[in-house]
Amino acid sequence: MTDRRDFLAGSAVAPLLAALLPEARAAQPAARGHDVRPFALSQVRLLPGLFETAQALDQRYLRSLNADRLLHGFRVNAGLVPKAARYGGWESQELCPGHTLGHYLSACAMMGASSGQADFHRRVAYVVDELQACQQASGSGLVCAFPDRDTQLRNAIAGRSVTGVPWYTMHKILAGLRDAHLHASNPRALPVMVRLVDWMLDATRDLDELRFQKMLDLEHGGMNEALVDLHALTGDPRHLQLAQRFSHRALLDPLAEGRDTLDGQHSNTQIPKVIGFARLAEATGEPHYGRAARYFWGTVVHRRSFATGGNGDAEHFFPVDETPKHVSSGRTMETCCTYNMLRLTRALFSAAPAVGYADYHELALFNGILASQDPDSGMVTYFQPVAPSRPKLYGSPERSFWCCTGTGLENFAKLGDSIYFHDGQALYVNLFIASTLDWAEQRVRVRQTTVFPDEPRTRLAIDAATPTRFTLRLRHPGWCPRLTVRLNSRPLLENVDPGRYVEIDRLWRQGDVLELDLPMPLRMQLLPGAPDIAAVMTGPIVLAARLGAKDFGPGDDVGPDNGYWGHRLESKAPLPRLALAGRALDQAVRPGHAPLVYRTRADETGREVELVPFHRIAHERYSLYWKIS
Repeated sequence: MTDRRDFLAGSAVAPLLAALLPEARAAQPAARGHDVRPFALSQVRLLPGLFETAQALDQRYLRSLNADRLLHGFRVNAGLVPKAARYGGWESQELCPGHTLGHYLSACAMMGASSGQADFHRRVAYVVDELQACQQASGSGLVCAFPDRDTQLRNAIAGRSVTGVPWYTMHKILAGLRDAHLHASNPRALPVMVRLVDWMLDATRDLDELRFQKMLDLEHGGMNEALVDLHALTGDPRHLQLAQRFSHRALLDPLAEGRDTLDGQHSNTQIPKVIGFARLAEATGEPHYGRAARYFWGTVVHRRSFATGGNGDAEHFFPVDETPKHVSSGRTMETCCTYNMLRLTRALFSAAPAVGYADYHELALFNGILASQDPDSGMVTYFQPVAPSRPKLYGSPERSFWCCTGTGLENFAKLGDSIYFHDGQALYVNLFIASTLDWAEQRVRVRQTTVFPDEPRTRLAIDAATPTRFTLRLRHPGWCPRLTVRLNSRPLLENVDPGRYVEIDRLWRQGDVLELDLPMPLRMQLLPGAPDIAAVMTGPIVLAARLGAKDFGPGDDVGPDNGYWGHRLESKAPLPRLALAGRALDQAVRPGHAPLVYRTRADETGREVELVPFHRIAHERYSLYWKIS
């Protein structure tokens, strides 16, 4: 039985010194049901590198936000005088006002835990106190920022038309309160959350199952996830029952039967529901929830995703055989979808750890999340176009507040959440990110130093208060043909069977050091349904062709309030052509002047083009895909 807080959260080895070091071997993928647990965010700290820099940019933006402006509508609805004007963009529109406050709560709670900087948890305390004051002033558990107070929710419950997505917005507030409790240990967050859910229980009490399911046709975020998480904290069976009621049968049933009915469906409406299915599988033990979650993940990752791990066009899934038509779109790969696919991946990995989940997590983290942030302003993308010669579009600090602005706040507050996992006795190293781990239960600290992916290696130093026996499980990624490991400068093993965990079971001592070499060969990733269109990759990194900043200047790639593209930045450019002419890829794409920089000659003109990691692209046009000939 897992702790309630935990709930939220090979044969091909050729050992060089097998006789001396028999503890080295490769692990088969863990059997389903062998669950692992993440570490608390406070146990992992980022070291200088790509991710620490991204985290610092997010900290700067979080500190720039005025909580009173985010609280404006909540105070108005409670009959209290607002302390500041509301923000613009989506916060001043009818679609989902108040959603950003939930994301802000989550991000500040996680950032405080991730960084140890206490001012973020003071921000959490201020917001929670304000929401509690709103409940007290209104005499109701409901806290919301809708311009009509509870009318949207009441209309949704009654089956009447609504102007926004009220349950989606309420999910963000519930998630923010949950995270304030879990990551900031705020003593008032859980009571406010429980009282809010009491309002929901009362408001939906008389709704029969048919009408409840009809209500779920409207986007409602991960209401089932937030409610099952609340049940894990309170043990109240009403919370679990409501979570099950909020599980949309129109999606759940076909997925559990292994049927793909996703064509035309709104991508980010579906993914949060499936995260809830994964949570319910653990909470209830009912197998159909787990079947649905695993089938959905496999379908989206292996059949419906672009090379970066993102999916969708104009926020929707499309028929797989029509994928080639969508490489001309500037509205592909909504960043929220990548955020939620990572959350689903983490939940599925925890239930049944396997390298495939961790491989996808790495892919989407580097090429979707890291690539979504403006390295200058810290603002984030809504879409990431695959169309050639398009730029990324970033939000504005005070007049966007898109859904992806909110998830963007969270993305860079929890960068350490999936580097390491454990099952009590074994430590999983899933990601190669410069960081430290404090495994307090084992009185062990791990320091991972790396500049991956700029260099294909990492180093793990063990700090054990006393000699401690545990198993270290090192991910051998599917993209790496040969993993080489040295222990204390001595060759330990070479594994040539990717997609497994390499196990090292030994008595670890103070000062033990492991060094991993992870060669990253060039490769092509075909576009689903298109044998002649591919992205160029090295290891897990997607390489984009740099096409310059033609036709726009500083600030032109800051998006409008609605998050969609202005016509001025559109391009009808064709896909660049990569002429292999029978050559190997590494003969046509040559190393450049710096790590992960390559050059090639594109199209019939022989024009030379530079390729760089997609996460380095900002304020310029690019192309992700090539026509292969």
